[in-house]
Amino acid sequence: MGIQPQRRIEQGTVSEQNGSVSLNPKEEQQMNHTKLNRVRILVASLILILATGAFYSGSAQTKKKKGPVYYTVSANQTMRVRLNSELNSETARIGDTFTTTTVDPVYSKNGVMLAPQGSTVVGRVSNVQRAQKNGKPAVMDVAFVSLRLPNGLHHAISGSLTDLESSTGNSNNEGSVTAHKTSHRNVKFIGGGAAGGAVIGAIAGGGKGAAIGAGVGAVTGLVGGRLKKGHEVKVKSGTEFGVILNRSLSLPKYRAGAE
Repeated sequence: MGIQPQRRIEQGTVSEQNGSVSLNPKEEQQMNHTKLNRVRILVASLILILATGAFYSGSAQTKKKKGPVYYTVSANQTMRVRLNSELNSETARIGDTFTTTTVDPVYSKNGVMLAPQGSTVVGRVSNVQRAQKNGKPAVMDVAFVSLRLPNGLHHAISGSLTDLESSTGNSNNEGSVTAHKTSHRNVKFIGGGAAGGAVIGAIAGGGKGAAIGAGVGAVTGLVGGRLKKGHEVKVKSGTEFGVILNRSLSLPKYRAGAE
């Protein structure tokens, strides 16, 4: 049996022995070039998809990281607060902390509510002078250092004790009070009254004397021929007073859930 000649086709030579196709060098080069282009297109597509995904992911993270808008509570604004537990000059120590609760909401200067009624203002005892036998009453200095909102957020503040008399400042439509004079930051708790209750007073004359509010003076006198001891400071739980801001405070609009 003789060997039959191979049959020629358009794209190469067909071997009837194994059915394979042999390409000439030019055709093989064209095919390799086509495959290479397909690989390049595939790689470029993958890079484009990854780059697009990274862009949108980065944009989403940028939007997520965008912080809230902050509003200002002006310096000299007064917050009405209520004491949560008794303060007593006989037992108080410098550095002791105590808490008060806001009676009214706190608003920014343009009327945005930043802290609702029921927020916590934390105070700290900064100085205690106990009552003396010469009739001098006890004096207690306090400062207010932080504001804790019901949603769990905390904000540092710088506040001082003040009274709530209308003569101390102007009241706006939101119930906030702005003091006229910075001298109200010298207000302290001063022992006074027959029952030893505390009154709020301002240290006058650079600390040389005491001008005690609510018409109660320091008690000095003789009882049975002996000097009477001054009253201790006893501020009962539930007592209301003012916290005046020493500097402005920036807060975001209050939201019930912490963000």
